[in-house]
Amino acid sequence: MSILSSIGRMAARYAANRARYRSERALLSLPIELRKDIGWPEIIVDPQNGPRICRAP
Repeated sequence: MSILSSIGRMAARYAANRARYRSERALLSLPIELRKDIGWPEIIVDPQNGPRICRAP
């Protein structure tokens, strides 16, 4: 395993996390009624980690 492959994996992980964060921010900006209408999962607000998207069981 080379250093370049490790850096590539870290960069891919960072890009995926960043895309998820942007999606969550966009979803949080929508009104609750609209989020329910389009079928998005419930958003849980955790005081320690901030708002996160959660799929209902």
